[in-house]
Amino acid sequence: MLLNDNAATLTAHDSHPAGSRWDRAEEWLGHLVEVPAAALVVGEVLVLLAGVISRFVFNSPIPWADELASILFLWLANLGAAVALRRGTHMRTTALVSFWSPRAQAWAETLAVAAPCLLLAILIGPMTEYAQDEWIVQTPALAWPNTVRAAAVPVGSAFMITIGLLRLARLGIADLIGVSLSIAALAGALYLGSGWLVDIGNWNLVIFFALLLGAGVLLGVPIAFCFALATVAFLMCTTSTPLEVVSGRIDEGMSSLILLAVPLFILLGHLVEMTGMAKAMVDFLASLLGHVRGGLNYVLLGAMLLVSGISGAKTADMAAVAPVLLPEMKKRGNHEGEMISLLAGSGAMAETIPPSLVLITIGSVAGISISALFTGGIMPGVVLALLLALLARYRSAEVELGLKRAPLAVVGRTLLIALPALVLPLLIRTAVVRGVATATEVSTIGIAYAVLAGLFIYRRFDWRRLYPMLVDTAALSGAILFIIGTATGMSWALTQSGFAQSLATLMTSVPGGKYGFLMVSVAAFVVLGSVLEGIPAMVLFAPLLFPVAKAIGVHEVHYAMVIILSMGIGLFAPPFGLGYYAACTIGRVHPDVAVRRIWPYLGVLLVGVLIVAFVPWFSIGLLG
Repeated sequence: MLLNDNAATLTAHDSHPAGSRWDRAEEWLGHLVEVPAAALVVGEVLVLLAGVISRFVFNSPIPWADELASILFLWLANLGAAVALRRGTHMRTTALVSFWSPRAQAWAETLAVAAPCLLLAILIGPMTEYAQDEWIVQTPALAWPNTVRAAAVPVGSAFMITIGLLRLARLGIADLIGVSLSIAALAGALYLGSGWLVDIGNWNLVIFFALLLGAGVLLGVPIAFCFALATVAFLMCTTSTPLEVVSGRIDEGMSSLILLAVPLFILLGHLVEMTGMAKAMVDFLASLLGHVRGGLNYVLLGAMLLVSGISGAKTADMAAVAPVLLPEMKKRGNHEGEMISLLAGSGAMAETIPPSLVLITIGSVAGISISALFTGGIMPGVVLALLLALLARYRSAEVELGLKRAPLAVVGRTLLIALPALVLPLLIRTAVVRGVATATEVSTIGIAYAVLAGLFIYRRFDWRRLYPMLVDTAALSGAILFIIGTATGMSWALTQSGFAQSLATLMTSVPGGKYGFLMVSVAAFVVLGSVLEGIPAMVLFAPLLFPVAKAIGVHEVHYAMVIILSMGIGLFAPPFGLGYYAACTIGRVHPDVAVRRIWPYLGVLLVGVLIVAFVPWFSIGLLG
């Protein structure tokens, strides 16, 4: 399943009644973390927006703006990770565990809490030493000790340990003993076999980064902690590398200024839904196409293309569009499974539509121009949208309800209402491409625009929802950024072991030259997107594979589009694809209802990916 709430899941296995001292302690701790996390989101918006206005309006840059934003960002990422742990929104999959007996599920849920606690308990000392060592380093503009920034990592970890211990205190003793014995047995086996693990050379990577990591993911341990546990176990059993290095790599992975766009675009997605901008766009498309048979299928695809250009997050896209369209689609006779399949397919289709968070992430880790990625991502998305539209028209089961074409006056009125919302994706892309703002800063322009539009144009701005939106933004951002941090540490360990060179040699030896390489990449990233989810897979493998792609003549933007779309297919493919379960949750449909109907949509998407792979013009033709 997708992003299960540990708190809710574990309630069934609590050995203490609701309202116990453990519940009250966790609630108090939750407020202690959530309030500053929400404040940090606001602070990031204000600092970056002030920097844009100062530079482009008054031609007087603020020299310390980016530096302060970087400091606040690392604190936001780590406190957000603690909020995510409390809320159970760290990325994980329980597709396998969900088939187990209640007794076995209780054991797995206990493991999902205990494993992060164990990891952070091992790393909290090295993290603290790393932060202390940064005291002698001063930040360039503010002249603050770098410990002010680096301390965010151990402080966030300390909060997560406390949250985890409070959860463990509420569990049954049998589950705790069972999990403790399992972990102790595994640790003992690794310790006793450390000599053999060293002797077998790089084959030990299979033990740690295939078997151990894969087992953790399938058992429902949050993916970020699986990455870090595999890395720490590898370093402790086969090397003498100090664990402070892991802390440094986590810090490095979470500190890229480009990633600042992640929380800001997540917040922008919330604002677009809350202010009614998303509904205005959907209503306009419905007035154009709602009268034709299968027209709402086209409206869904068009809305996903437009909304993806604003929120940057696929779950936010689906949540903004589905509640508006799915009830009417069902009323017209569409099968629930068919609607969810189209919704999931449209989510995969829109992975490259700017400002996709995956585009921003790949630009950060692979050193590719964000502007080029934003430009190159449009046509591949359109290609997949057209293919999905053809399939949706063929499979549509809508019945005729005597619907009439909307009068021109109605179309004009809905266009007028939607126009401020339709301007937003154009504003975002234009600001980046023309250099008015960076990919990081442009989200603040979008946020300011959405707030003003909600207050003065749509007159729909629920202040009571603002604080929950800020906390949700911090939690989702923390989950994403923490997984990038731990994946960066894992990628470093793989590189140091020589795996990068071996992978490059293997990939370049595939028959068929660059097209053989692309086909292998498509297959690999479909699997990786299903098991690991897009962003962690990208962080792990992009730094390793992009140099290989470049060496054999594949344009970096073209390669980015191919692997992003491939991961999108995996992300929305059952039984492991997290995006598929997100679509089912948003559409309020049981996963079993759609699982037999989604395969034609995934097949069409695969055809689209192959077209994009074999026709590079779709990816790079607009770059100029």
